[in-house]
Amino acid sequence: MNNNRFILILILGLLSAIGPFSIDTYLSGFPSIASDLGVSVDIVSYSLSSFFIGISVGQLIYGPLLDRFGRKTPLIIGLVIYFLASIGCALANSIETLIALRFLQALGGCVGMVAPRAIVRDSFPLQESAKIFSTLILILGVSPIIAPTVGSYMITALGWHSVFWLQGAMGLLLFLAVIFQLAESKKPDPSISLKPQHIIPSFYNIFRNPQFFTYAFAGSMVSGGVYAYLSGSPFVFMKMYHVSEQQYGWIFGFLAGGLILSSQLNNLALRTFRSEQIVSVVLTIQTIIGITLFIASIFDWLNLYSTILLIFLFLCCQGFSFPNSSALSLVPFSKEAGSASALLGAIQMGIGSLSAALVGALSNGTSLPMTGVMAGCALVGLTIFRVGRLVLKRKSIIFI
Repeated sequence: MNNNRFILILILGLLSAIGPFSIDTYLSGFPSIASDLGVSVDIVSYSLSSFFIGISVGQLIYGPLLDRFGRKTPLIIGLVIYFLASIGCALANSIETLIALRFLQALGGCVGMVAPRAIVRDSFPLQESAKIFSTLILILGVSPIIAPTVGSYMITALGWHSVFWLQGAMGLLLFLAVIFQLAESKKPDPSISLKPQHIIPSFYNIFRNPQFFTYAFAGSMVSGGVYAYLSGSPFVFMKMYHVSEQQYGWIFGFLAGGLILSSQLNNLALRTFRSEQIVSVVLTIQTIIGITLFIASIFDWLNLYSTILLIFLFLCCQGFSFPNSSALSLVPFSKEAGSASALLGAIQMGIGSLSAALVGALSNGTSLPMTGVMAGCALVGLTIFRVGRLVLKRKSIIFI
């Protein structure tokens, strides 16, 4: 049983890592891609935005499919699409082609982000869910530590195309793992309709649930600050502070270590505190850190090391807020766990894509676009949480 649990969590963690892995391995290649395809780094960043948009749209598609056909079949189909699109990215010779294929790659790979949340909801009781999400972050967190470094060395030695061959190989391995090692956690349910007139009201009912709305949007807004960091960090570190591609990979990995460390400390915190209590404290701290980072950027008080420190602390908060807000948002759902997970993921990635695009649109040769969006996302997330909690108390909804 313990062995089966380990295999399940490992596969779910690796599936969850598809999105971050597909981002982290190529971020340091932005300058190389820009040079090779004859565009600016800002234009290359649109391939990141298209990836986020693909993930947002794709998750809404997979949610009902996961509820109707079970978890494995949609996973297999999505991984095939991801594999083929990754090969296409490796062969791309124009920025337009790369942007389009990154959208398609996300459309396939995002099933690896929806299905694990639904499978956790299928397989584990509520109090255990936040702990499992923290464990998934541990596995997922290996990606931002290893992937940027591996990607930077591959790009230096073999060119930027090589990272997409690597992503294709990962997609193929996960395809085989799902077929041969992943047990089905939910049987197909023919009673679930895939007609738009049934799907749309189902999503609407999930969306308007006050507990889902509060925690989905509060957690997604602060996650938007992380995506702003992902979008802006190549410029800030490699252009402003003049670090090399390899140095950027090491910095990226170090910063990701804060996310991993805090996600595991979250497991310890859950022994004493409820998820809602943890979210309340951490969102406040994360907002203070984000505002401090932005103000320091305005007055040019930051250097390379102070920037790294403040971003590290910001990401540490994310390791506490993400697993608890995710678990709390899915509490009201069992039969529609796939759709709820999809809607949660779509909200997260939709806000993430907007924040990443906003950083690019506001680009002015400074760190202000990145730090300003990070601070704004945290502040809005905290506000949503505070207002939502008042509504939940007024409706006498008990926190779990």
